Amino acid sequence: MYSSIGAEEKRIIDLLARVKFRQQDSYFLFHIEPQSSPQAEFEKRMFYYFARLHEKYDVPIYPIVIFSYDSPYKAAESSYAVEFPDFQVLQFNFRTIQLNRLNWRDYMRQHNPVASALMTKMRIAKEDRPQVKLECLRMLATLQLDPAKTEFLSKFIDTYLELDHQEEQIFQAEVDRLEVVEREVIMQTITSWEKRGQLKGKVDLVLRLLQRKLGQVPPPLEATILTLELEAIERLGEALLDFNHVDDLSTWLQRQETT
Repeated sequence: MYSSIGAEEKRIIDLLARVKFRQQDSYFLFHIEPQSSPQAEFEKRMFYYFARLHEKYDVPIYPIVIFSYDSPYKAAESSYAVEFPDFQVLQFNFRTIQLNRLNWRDYMRQHNPVASALMTKMRIAKEDRPQVKLECLRMLATLQLDPAKTEFLSKFIDTYLELDHQEEQIFQAEVDRLEVVEREVIMQTITSWEKRGQLKGKVDLVLRLLQRKLGQVPPPLEATILTLELEAIERLGEALLDFNHVDDLSTWLQRQETT
């Protein structure tokens, strides 16, 4: 959401949630601010957010920062103060969750989809990387989430814990040792990654070929191409050889919608 600070300045809040506290009528606004890299004067910005939200909603606010950067490892600042030698004007504190100071082993048995994703950004020894990825996927497999949530979290895990060739071999060997049911669930997830990778590569190639053949592809047509399944993209890759004008592409795409 957007929150104004001053007459001309706009600030973007990453996530703001209003929740009921212990079934009581009082409410808290949990201001969660993910940080992927250290920023100068971040504590001051957190106070500005807090003050603006407090003024706007006039309810208790619980500010939380999730630090997801890889370094530095030292504890992040969690307060902002305004003071004089003889008087403290302000002492503002906020909660911090610094992932690179957490041990992934402490979270591997938690029945929590967020933990399955955030483990990838915790403190991990290099030799443990294949095991961490496996544990993240095992946890995800046991949660039985809906397909959309499972895909989102599995993609997060794959993106932020990308293994090199040797690590991938170790990971696959560990997958092969799992029980059949658990192994099948994890392999389905891995297969979906591979299919998405194949699709993206072919879409990028087809768009480049269309641009060379027809010039700039209009954004509405490009958006339609991005929704095509792998088989349709492959057919388009063959058909574009006969295109001479953008209208040919438009006609081809319209035919796909009717078949």
